[in-house]
Amino acid sequence: MTDAAVAGAPQAGAPQASDQYVQSLARGLSVIRAFDAANPVMTLSEVAARTNLTRATARRFLHTLVELGYVRTDGKTFALTAMVLQLGYSYLSALSLPQLAQPHLEELSLKLGESTSAAVLDGADIFYVARVTTRRIMTVGISVGTRFPAYATSMGRVLLAGLTQQKLDEYLSSVEFKALTPRTITSREELLAELDRVRRQGWCLLDQELELGLMSVAAPVWNHKAGHVAAAVNVSLQAQNVAAQPNPAAYLESVREQIVETARAISQDVSAKH
Repeated sequence: MTDAAVAGAPQAGAPQASDQYVQSLARGLSVIRAFDAANPVMTLSEVAARTNLTRATARRFLHTLVELGYVRTDGKTFALTAMVLQLGYSYLSALSLPQLAQPHLEELSLKLGESTSAAVLDGADIFYVARVTTRRIMTVGISVGTRFPAYATSMGRVLLAGLTQQKLDEYLSSVEFKALTPRTITSREELLAELDRVRRQGWCLLDQELELGLMSVAAPVWNHKAGHVAAAVNVSLQAQNVAAQPNPAAYLESVREQIVETARAISQDVSAKH
C-alpha cells in the first residue's frame, strides 16, 4: 500500500476532501496533533504510527517543522516547541469566553477546593479553553488545549445536548464509540437517552466514564442573545472523595447547585458582551 493511500484515507468524522483540499497541509497538521499529554516526546517511528504516514514521509514533515521552529529534536526523538501555541492564539484571543469565565472558575475552585474548567465543542471533541487546577486527578494532565471525546465527558454531553437536531445527527453519524472505562456509554441509543436527560435537567453528572476514579458535574454556558449554548463548565471530583462524604448525595447536590450558578453567571457575562 502506498503512503498516499494510507495518509490520504479520510479519518472517521473528517470532512470529505474537496478540489480545494491541500493534502500536504493536512498531513503536516496531523503530525502536530500526534503529540499530546500522553505522547509529548516521540521517535520517528512512533510519529509515523500515530499519523498513518510512512517513516520517510513523517521524517520530511518533522524536519520541516523543526526548521520552522514548531518542533525540536535531539536527533532521536521529537517534541513540540512553545511556538505551536501561536497556531491557536488568534482563536483564543478572539474568543472572549476564557477571559470571562476565568474569574468565575477561580472563585468556584476556591469554594470547593476542586479543579474547574470551561470547554467548547470542536468537531467530535471538547476543547478546553479555561482551566483552574487544584491537583492532578487524572492519569493524563489537563490544560488549555486538551481534547477529549465529547460523548464520554460531562461538558461534552452538555454541549451535545445543546446542538440542533441536524448538528446532533451529523455528530452521531460520524462518531466512533469506544469504551474508555467499563462504565462508558458506547451506543447511540444510550447516549441519546442521556442527552435527553441532560437537556431536561440543565446539567450533567458523569461517573467514571472517561477515567475510573474521576467524576465531574457540568452545566451549559448560554449566549442568550444568540440563543445557543456557547460553552460548558465543570467541576472535577475524585470518586473516592465523594464516597467518603458523610452524605455523598447531598454533597453532589451542593456541587451541582454551585456549577449551575457559576454557569449562569458566566452566561450573563457572555450575553452582555455579545
